[in-house]
Amino acid sequence: MKRVIIAGSGNAALSAGIAALEQGASVLMLEKADEAMSGGNTKYTAGAMRFAYNSGDELMPLLKDPDDPRLPQTDFGSYTQEKFGADLLGFNDGRPLSEEQETLVSESYDTVKWLASHDVKFQPIYSRQSFEKDGRHVFWGGLTLASDDEGVGLFDQELAAFNRLGGEIRYRCAVTGLLHQNGTVKGVKTSLGETLETDAVILACGGFEASDSLRKKHIGPNWDKAKVRGTPHNTGDGLVMAQALGAQEYGLFSGCHATPMDLHMKDFGNLDLPAGERKKYRKICYFLGVMVNAKGERFVDEGINFRNYTYAQFGAAIMDQPEHFAWQIFDAKVFDLLYDEYTFQDAHFVEADTLPALIAKLEGVDQEAAAQTLDEFNKAVRSDIPFDPTVLDGKGTDGLALAKSNWAQTLDSPPFRAYPVTGGITFTYGGLKVGGDGAVMSSGGIPIPGLFACGELVGGVFYNGYPGGSGLTSGAVFGRRAGIGAAK
Repeated sequence: MKRVIIAGSGNAALSAGIAALEQGASVLMLEKADEAMSGGNTKYTAGAMRFAYNSGDELMPLLKDPDDPRLPQTDFGSYTQEKFGADLLGFNDGRPLSEEQETLVSESYDTVKWLASHDVKFQPIYSRQSFEKDGRHVFWGGLTLASDDEGVGLFDQELAAFNRLGGEIRYRCAVTGLLHQNGTVKGVKTSLGETLETDAVILACGGFEASDSLRKKHIGPNWDKAKVRGTPHNTGDGLVMAQALGAQEYGLFSGCHATPMDLHMKDFGNLDLPAGERKKYRKICYFLGVMVNAKGERFVDEGINFRNYTYAQFGAAIMDQPEHFAWQIFDAKVFDLLYDEYTFQDAHFVEADTLPALIAKLEGVDQEAAAQTLDEFNKAVRSDIPFDPTVLDGKGTDGLALAKSNWAQTLDSPPFRAYPVTGGITFTYGGLKVGGDGAVMSSGGIPIPGLFACGELVGGVFYNGYPGGSGLTSGAVFGRRAGIGAAK
C-alpha cells in the first residue's frame, strides 16, 4: 500500500485525499491550524463551483435536493466548455489558454460529478445568481451551484467523504520541511519535531496571501496593506519548501484574487459568523451604482460585465487607488437588489436625502471633484434603454471618458447611500509548475520524484482575474489529479 502525506486540509487537499484513498493508498493529512481553523481558504468561500455543463439536466445528479419545488420554474441555461474557455481568455491579457486552464475547463464537470458520487452535493444559488423574470428563475453568468452552508458546508462534506474512506487527519501539525535523498522526496518534518517517512507528499497548503512580506515582494508595494480575507495560515510555506528543492516557479506572481471589501473589516474575519453572514464583509454590488476614489473620480467601468467576471479585478483596482479605498454609491432604486451584506447590522455606510449631502459625508474624498463626477455621470446615462439586471442590458452612458457599459441608472431617488470599501485578498495566482499527474516540476523541466502539488500552489491557472467559482473547481480538479498521481 502506497503511503501519502498531504500538507493542508482545504478543498484541494481533501479532493487529493479522496482520490488517493480511492486508489488504495493510505493517507495522512497534516494541518497547520487547529480543528476550528482547519480547511484553509475553503471555509471563507461562498462554496460555489463553476463548471461546464450543456443543460440543466446535467445538474440534476449534483443536487442535494432534486425535489426542490422551484426547479420546474428554473432556467439554468447552459455553460459550455467553449464559453468557460472564452471567459478565462478574457482575463489572460492576450495570452492563449494555458495547459492548466484547458485542464480546468475539460475536467470541470467530471470532477464536480465525481465529488457528488462521494455525497458532496450542491444547491442552486437562487439568492445571488438568478433573477425572477416572467415568473421564472433565470440564472446568469454561468455560475449555478454551491454547497449548503457555503464553504464551511463544502469542507464538512468533503471531510466526511475523506473520513468514510479511511483517511487520517492531524491538527496543529504543520509540515515544516521535506525529507529527500538523491533528489527524491522521502518524507516530511513537522512542527511537532517529528520526521515521517512516506512514498509521496502532496503540498496543498495554499498560496502566500497571508504573508505581508511575500505579498509586497511578488504583487507590489501597496499589497502589504491589503485586508486578508481568508485564513492567516497561508503564508507560502509549501512554495518556499518546494523552491528549496529546485521546483519551477510558474504563473503570474503579481496576480491575485482580490475582492471589494468593507473598509473597516478585520483581517481573517468571518468564520465565527453563522451561515448566510460569512459574506457580510464583501461588497460586490458596485455594478448597480458607481465607485469613486479619494480624488472623487470613477476608476473602473462598473458595468462592463457581470460581477462574477469583474470583482477579482476591481478588488485589485481599489488597491491601486490613492490610500487604497473607494466609496460605492447607490440610490433607493436599487436597494432591493443589493446583496444581504449591504444590510447587515454592522455594514458601514453613510446616508443622505440629497446627493450633495451624501458627498459631504464621503470621508477622505475630494468632494468638489466627486460632485462633478456624479453630475456628469447622471447627465450621461442613456434613457432610451430599459434597465434589466438579468442580462448585459446595454443601458450605458454616452460621452464619458470612462463609460459605464451596462445597468447605468441616474442617481436621482433618495435616500442615497455610500459604502466605504478596500481590497481584500483571498488567494494568489503565482505558484509551481506541475505535470499532468500533479507532480511538481523542477526548474529543469523534469518531475521531482515523490513531490506533488495542488490548489493555490498550481501556477498558470489564473492571470489578470478569473470568473467567480473557478477557484474551488480548480482546487478539486488538480487535487484529484495529484491524489491519483501520488497514489501511483
